[in-house]
Amino acid sequence: MRGALSSSGYEAVTIEGLAEAAGVSKQTIYRWWPSKAAILGEALLEGELPEVELPMTDDLAADLKAMFAVQGQDAETIALARALIAVTATDPELGARLNERLAAPIREWTAERLALGVSAGEVRADVDAAVVADQLIALGSYLALLGVPLGRENSDALSELVLRGIAAR
Repeated sequence: MRGALSSSGYEAVTIEGLAEAAGVSKQTIYRWWPSKAAILGEALLEGELPEVELPMTDDLAADLKAMFAVQGQDAETIALARALIAVTATDPELGARLNERLAAPIREWTAERLALGVSAGEVRADVDAAVVADQLIALGSYLALLGVPLGRENSDALSELVLRGIAAR
């Protein structure tokens, strides 16, 4: 499924094409899954996810810039994120389970990184890491919908914006 997504996007993936690639009939596919969204959702829930190294240094600004830089830098990641959004739109329950699995690393990184920032006096103690993480995830989703990478200039500007919002006074 990932190969089909990266070459042509979610919209172009068909049950017919998936059945042909698997060497089975469309009826066999439909016997197990009600839609291509369900197939992708199951593949993402049960499959291995690509490892993304999120930075954890003593420089919060650099870590944020690096985190933004890894969001949607290649066509395959963008196609996968767009497909995830489509799955979530067609099956909210499956979307919630996928979001929990795929967003967990960003939530964990954000909580850990902001706690480090609080300890260093860079981040206000009242900053809600879950809210910040949701905003970072939302930004990644928006970029996927646009189908474009963030770019260095926008990455730097967004890092500064986040820092101003969470900075210790």
